[in-house]
Amino acid sequence: MTGPTSVPAEHRATAVLFDFGGVLTSSVFEAFREFGESIGCDPRLPLRLFSDDVEARALLVAHEEGRMGEREFEQGFAARLRAHGVEVDGAGLVHRIQSGLRADSAMIELVTEVRTAGFRVGLLSNSLGDDCYAGFDLASMFDAVTISGEIGVRKPSRRAYDIACARLHVEPGATVMVDDLPQNIVAAEHAGLTGVLHRDAADTIERLWAALGPS
Repeated sequence: MTGPTSVPAEHRATAVLFDFGGVLTSSVFEAFREFGESIGCDPRLPLRLFSDDVEARALLVAHEEGRMGEREFEQGFAARLRAHGVEVDGAGLVHRIQSGLRADSAMIELVTEVRTAGFRVGLLSNSLGDDCYAGFDLASMFDAVTISGEIGVRKPSRRAYDIACARLHVEPGATVMVDDLPQNIVAAEHAGLTGVLHRDAADTIERLWAALGPS
């Protein structure tokens, strides 16, 4: 494990916010591609709908902000898939997507090591489904947990970062955000946090410790 490197005191962070899907788990992009393959369509289509299809994107935003339950989201997303020529039943759709996600043990270990080194650690996650954190004891892993569906706002909204930092009792300028989506990193940096774009555990471990400096 790479340890902290020297960083000027005025730039040292005291806390880290971790994303969930795609950071503490395997790639969300791969999970959606696997789902696309499983329903017999272009593997890129399910994820592409959330960026290119206005109705599908509105469904995702409403669900992630807690304004729409899992069942309604599933039925709505299935309808959007059918509108693009893919026959699929909405029941259990979220579970089928999440079945492609696997815990990343190296990243989970990193959370523990960062906390043990004296930094506060928090989770800031856009939620998908009613049971997307099953198998993770978030309360014991983190000093504070911020879930979009519970606070009514999602990344990349600045308010999501502000709420997560407030729950950690830290200023944004003293916080590092680890996320796998470039737009969420850009938003975090606009909110005053330091961003670390996650691609794989080895790279993130090195760059996070460099951003943190000595505790």
